[in-house]
Amino acid sequence: MKTEIICVGKIKENYIKEAIETFLARLRPLCKLEVTEIKDSNIKEESKKVLELIKKRERSKIITLSEEGKQFTSIEFSERYKMQEQDLVFIIGGPEGLTKEVKDKSNEVLSLSGMTFLHEMARLFLIEQIYRAQKIIRGGSYHK
Repeated sequence: MKTEIICVGKIKENYIKEAIETFLARLRPLCKLEVTEIKDSNIKEESKKVLELIKKRERSKIITLSEEGKQFTSIEFSERYKMQEQDLVFIIGGPEGLTKEVKDKSNEVLSLSGMTFLHEMARLFLIEQIYRAQKIIRGGSYHK
């Protein structure tokens, strides 16, 4: 199973870049994770590009991140992650979010929290939760 994160925009803050790189390095031996960035512009253009990418991943489970989505504990997330037999594609929008059309094309809408985060932070938090899920699945000591 392959996991991909499609996200709008580049990470601008160095401290977030460093944290993301740390977790990506930790994940490399555990799972295949690919990050695809699309150029930020406006919500309509960004969503159009996301929809084009989704079409190419029709056999994958598409999960859009949005604050109105369903929330899971880290244990629940790891159990759902472990049960997946198809590739997973997570979608993170830009500062304006994503259109309803993108959310409607998704198999699931996931919320990291009821709070709103910078889209850069959402990427970091998602990657950390994927790492945590991998450690939980393997019985590692990272999750306390």
